[in-house]
Amino acid sequence: MNIRKIERHDIDLVAGLFDRYRVFYQQPSDLDLARKYLGLRLENDESVVFVALAKKGDMSIPVGFTQLYPHYSSIRAAKNWILNDLYVETPYRGMGIGAALIRKVMDFAKGEGAVFVELATATDNYAGQHLYEKMGFIKRPPDHEFFTYRLTLKT
Repeated sequence: MNIRKIERHDIDLVAGLFDRYRVFYQQPSDLDLARKYLGLRLENDESVVFVALAKKGDMSIPVGFTQLYPHYSSIRAAKNWILNDLYVETPYRGMGIGAALIRKVMDFAKGEGAVFVELATATDNYAGQHLYEKMGFIKRPPDHEFFTYRLTLKT
């Protein structure tokens, strides 16, 4: 298996995975939207995407990906990373690919001088929680220092 950072011209390696990831979260399949969204993120340096490639015969096929978004901290004067998306194709789950992608993320973030990598996951994503905790992520208690607010903008 090989894990590498993709560039704008590599979108098609990940677009199908990204589309299936969105479908997993009850979004309608839309491969064109997946290509456009990923393309814009990479073109504008708004995210970093790693793809896991597995050997199948003499070909390499994409079997998983992760997408990171930068998170800036004025107080720490640092750029940290949000591990926003992590997906491994169903037949390849349980083979250590998710853990390998996370290790790649951690190496990348350290190399960028980040103070932390943060993620959020659904409360019923037990497999994900197990993986994240196994990889050293600490489940944080509710934040008592700050409240988080959201204002939904009408489109």
